[in-house]
Amino acid sequence: MDFQLDNDWAELLQGEMDEPYFKQMEAKLGELYETKTVYPKAEHIFNALSLTPYEQTRVVIIGQDPYHGQGQAHGLSFSVQEGVAIPPSLRNIYKELQQDIGCPIPQHGSLASWAKQGVLLLNTVLTVEEGQPNSHQKLGWERFTDRIIRKLNEREEPVVFILWGKHAQDKAAFIDTSKHRVIASAHPSPLAARKGFFGSRPFSRVNEHLRSFGYTEIDWSLPEHPEQD
Repeated sequence: MDFQLDNDWAELLQGEMDEPYFKQMEAKLGELYETKTVYPKAEHIFNALSLTPYEQTRVVIIGQDPYHGQGQAHGLSFSVQEGVAIPPSLRNIYKELQQDIGCPIPQHGSLASWAKQGVLLLNTVLTVEEGQPNSHQKLGWERFTDRIIRKLNEREEPVVFILWGKHAQDKAAFIDTSKHRVIASAHPSPLAARKGFFGSRPFSRVNEHLRSFGYTEIDWSLPEHPEQD
């Protein structure tokens, strides 16, 4: 495999992608894509970075690793492709979205329209084997996505980070909260959502922070028919 980025992330991350660990991960993933069923499709691995350039990133929602069912993952945290059943965590995100700011609950699970407005939908691990959650942990992705968060932290322009659950909140160590904003709560999964996710109002709080920075708010309502990404 030969990973390529096609926007301003390319220059920022080239040094990381030249590191020996990353080259080893590339080679290993090349083997895995040939011998196993791996998600997302290889061309979708960097969808989050492709749809949300560095300079346009205003919000970051950190997920863990991609969905591991057929046709679900397409490179954006918590999002699934149109036509795929909406997973339970995303259903809970939609419930909170409706309660928080009144957005109608869509019939699809694609969050691409958020990504195109500057919401970086970043998983900490970018690939997974079919039916085996967390199977690509320790492959090297965590170091790579740590670098992405560090690069965002270096920006003069502030960013709002949404950290749902302990795994995402571990990334707060890389975030200067005197400059950026962090919204942390329980994870939206069915096991945890009632322990602090429901009622946390992340969407209205993000827009309050964006207004205070002089940024345009995110339109969190999702189109009935998402554009292909």
